[in-house]
Amino acid sequence: MQRGRRIAFDYGDVRIGVAICDPDAILSTPLATLQAQSKDLFVQIMQIIDEHEPIHIYIGKPTLLNGNEGVAVSKVEVFVEKLREKSAIPVSMVDERLSTVSAMKDMRSAGVNARDAKSSIDAMAAVAILEQGLAIERSKKI
Repeated sequence: MQRGRRIAFDYGDVRIGVAICDPDAILSTPLATLQAQSKDLFVQIMQIIDEHEPIHIYIGKPTLLNGNEGVAVSKVEVFVEKLREKSAIPVSMVDERLSTVSAMKDMRSAGVNARDAKSSIDAMAAVAILEQGLAIERSKKI
């Protein structure tokens, strides 16, 4: 597996969770939560990318539990295209089924009230997406 940081985004209409891993792709951590409707959203994203210099970007693909694409896929695809226009870093969409549910469960186990930590949930969901992307990379022995 190639050494280098990877970043993941959990795209939502209101908030976008961001997670990053260390250069050895061992530890994934929440990084930020961005406001999706912010006028300078892509300025913020590019600042994050410039600061952390990832070698790959993963975006959660809203897939339904039955495996079909959710209605939000088209919005995520627009987000992915904008990222690809602004950066030469490879971008992959990763199945995000249950990423938010998993994040909420993990936070509850840690004693955090979900109502008090909405933005943290989005960043934790991005961690789940990043972990899924890394697992795919490892399985391909890239």
